[in-house]
Amino acid sequence: MSIEPPREPDAGGSTTSFVEILRRRERGRLKVYIGSAAGTGKTYRMLQEAHELMRRGIDVVVGFIETHGRAETEAQIGNLEVVPRRSIEYRGVVLEELDLDGVIRRRPQVALVDELAHTNVPGSGHRKRWQDVLSLLDEGITVISAVNVQHLESLNDVLQRTLGVTVRETVPDWVVDAADQVVNLDISAEDLRQRLMDGRIYPAEKVPAALANFFTDENLATLRELALREVASSVDRTREEIVRREEGAREPRAVDRLLVAMSSDPERSRVLLRKGSRIAGRLNSDWYCLWVETPGESPDRIDATRQRKLVDAIQFAQTLGGEFVKVHAPDVAAAILREARARGVTLVVVGQGHTRWWSRLMGTSIVGRLVQNADGIDVLVASADDEARP
Repeated sequence: MSIEPPREPDAGGSTTSFVEILRRRERGRLKVYIGSAAGTGKTYRMLQEAHELMRRGIDVVVGFIETHGRAETEAQIGNLEVVPRRSIEYRGVVLEELDLDGVIRRRPQVALVDELAHTNVPGSGHRKRWQDVLSLLDEGITVISAVNVQHLESLNDVLQRTLGVTVRETVPDWVVDAADQVVNLDISAEDLRQRLMDGRIYPAEKVPAALANFFTDENLATLRELALREVASSVDRTREEIVRREEGAREPRAVDRLLVAMSSDPERSRVLLRKGSRIAGRLNSDWYCLWVETPGESPDRIDATRQRKLVDAIQFAQTLGGEFVKVHAPDVAAAILREARARGVTLVVVGQGHTRWWSRLMGTSIVGRLVQNADGIDVLVASADDEARP
């Protein structure tokens, strides 16, 4: 998806930008409001923008808005057209989801679809709501959505390690990276905690637990920093795209290409892949995930459980936006360097291995041989154990 030059992330600038370009694209455009936590005002701002678009003659509907029972947010819907939700029965309970087919039949110019990382009820057309959003974009419908920074897949390990929080619902980073506009709704930890105490985020009975656990000053400061960093990365990606268009460059610069060497331990691989995804996002670069299958790791030599975990790790890499590469070779280090050279990679991310001390001393371990390469390829040796098994 191409990216337009960004506007100032305020009400007037972002809305004006959308109005100027809505009628110029066959494929829908994606705008994402990102926040540090619940209560930053993402949904409220989406609804405000919808009213502004409607006043400017843009056909906009509410596909799915989650108000969480907040009176101010519910009142903000006002006279916006709401596409009825789809009811799905699951385990004896009727639940409501976005009616994707209904929005497509309605064919508005813009649809509001909240909670980008939401997992749909079994029986829905797609497993995740971000997949619904991609379908709307393919139909030429522009989507305005929202997500909290902790739901980005590549940050899963970081949040678990730094905040002790396990986030179950995630969205692949490449979905947000591909957004035409990413707008951060920034709010200080102090103001957000005040909103919580005023009852503007959760019901009164949930406030004490939230203040003591997730909504601590330290947690909110960390999440705020991550949200600001994500938006800064989005601006950098946009700037890079503009430069490439002006220079007529068709391929990303080879100097920025990155390769993650997958570990034979699938759990450690997931940690390495998340780290590689974060680095590639900051560099605005292509990245590859390489699996070197040695003779001892061929399908007929490992059990079905490990094979399934390896397949899951491969699919996870693709979800994060990496291009998967598999080679068969007895020499892992040589294969990594050969593939890196072939793809113009200058940074290899590899996990810290468990090798004998004398092997490390002599430089005969895989990591040692990679570090001593004569091709000018930088090697980042990342620890995976602490994050993989906290």
